[in-house]
Amino acid sequence: MTVISPHRRLYDVELAPVSGARFQPTGFPDIGAARFSYPVRDNGTVSWKDALIVESAQSMANRLEAVGWDAAAQRPVPELDGLPYVRVTAADDGRYITSSRTEAHRLASAYVKDSQIDGQEAKALIGGRLGLRNDTPLAPRDIARSIMALDPLCLVHGVFFADQAWPGQPKTARAVTAFIEAIDVRDAVSGGVKRDEVRHELGEGGGTQEGYGFVPYHRVEYTAERIVAHFSVDTAQIAAYGLGEAGAGLLETIALWEIRSLLDGGLRLRTACDLAPATAVTDRSGTPLPPRDELAAELRGLIGRCAELLGDGGPIQAVWNLGKKKRGS
Repeated sequence: MTVISPHRRLYDVELAPVSGARFQPTGFPDIGAARFSYPVRDNGTVSWKDALIVESAQSMANRLEAVGWDAAAQRPVPELDGLPYVRVTAADDGRYITSSRTEAHRLASAYVKDSQIDGQEAKALIGGRLGLRNDTPLAPRDIARSIMALDPLCLVHGVFFADQAWPGQPKTARAVTAFIEAIDVRDAVSGGVKRDEVRHELGEGGGTQEGYGFVPYHRVEYTAERIVAHFSVDTAQIAAYGLGEAGAGLLETIALWEIRSLLDGGLRLRTACDLAPATAVTDRSGTPLPPRDELAAELRGLIGRCAELLGDGGPIQAVWNLGKKKRGS
């Protein structure tokens, strides 16, 4: 059963390995590959197929965010110029440390909140910008508007202000969610050996634990009937931020631009997991996902229209003193 929601943009993108038929899914500590049973419904009956998670929602969120960051230049890509974010540098020499675009907790990162912005503790400044006060409930719209002027991508990918210094500890959920599943999977078992052409016999002075000798190993990859990347953009959540037509359009277009950029750039998730779209990318109603250049042009126009929502529209400079605190603090 295919669900079409008026409150979501839903994309189910068929993927295929770039070479061969095998792929390596994500692994979890003490679990390995995350396998599950996938329900297949046909004329009122349900059958089950072996399936697994190729890439989790957490990992896909990181990958979507990464397309908007130039790691070599340590700054956002040009398409996102004009959007505010917090850039953290070292107090001693001004070198780049991190940012709200690259930290797992975004604006709520320890590196952000423990920094100084214009001589003020960032934690207090953010709390003040959000209007957080004891015994004062705030409308989610007011918080969203404040976040928009600090880093609008936090409204796309979510943020949780989980600190006692922030009364109410507000949370914004992800507005875009993605994951990749493989359906009707089969094991592809292989192996190999780590060779040692120098030491042919193990004795005193080092063994396999130290990296000497011949070490055989096994390997499990998978094949599948289908590999599908699922993307959901929650347009109802974005509209509920109360940022107006241009503000909502900007956030939605950021999400679509990230999805298109990720798919166009290739999904080389791991050494043995290199995937690419096998079909044209359309939503469930059949509407094509626009090309990357078209979405980038739309972004530029919307950023200009949203100037009043975006504060200064550039990096908010924060200084981190390498975690040093005064004694007794």
